[in-house]
Amino acid sequence: MGLSEQLADEGIASRIAEDCAKLMDEQVSCKSGVSGMAFKATYKVVKGLSADYIPGAIQRLLPEAISALEPMWEKGIELGDPVSYLTQNCELTADTILSVTDAKIQRARNKLICTSYNQLRKSVKSDISAAVPGFAEILSKHAHY
Repeated sequence: MGLSEQLADEGIASRIAEDCAKLMDEQVSCKSGVSGMAFKATYKVVKGLSADYIPGAIQRLLPEAISALEPMWEKGIELGDPVSYLTQNCELTADTILSVTDAKIQRARNKLICTSYNQLRKSVKSDISAAVPGFAEILSKHAHY
């Protein structure tokens, strides 16, 4: 059974989304400097939309993100460790995830979210890359291989 099929269960997806939201909170809290302050402020605005906005947004992105990442995950399994494979290829993993979020933002109706995302998009790849090891561990926690 592939990664997409394993993680399609709504309960599993919800737990992954919660784990990813915690990972995001950790990543954002580590930001520093002027750009870090701007990032934290924007993140606070987005989180202020509703208490479950971030986990909900993650859960809505998961099916497409998992589907996009599945070939990399499978390659990692072939090589013996999908977590290490995603981590060693964190730039490609980040690009794959961002291709999904970019497509979603193009279809989004909430102008605040679109504006916030577009302001941060250029700098966010390094943040996504830095989060790949944690994200890969989250996937591993919920998937069987």
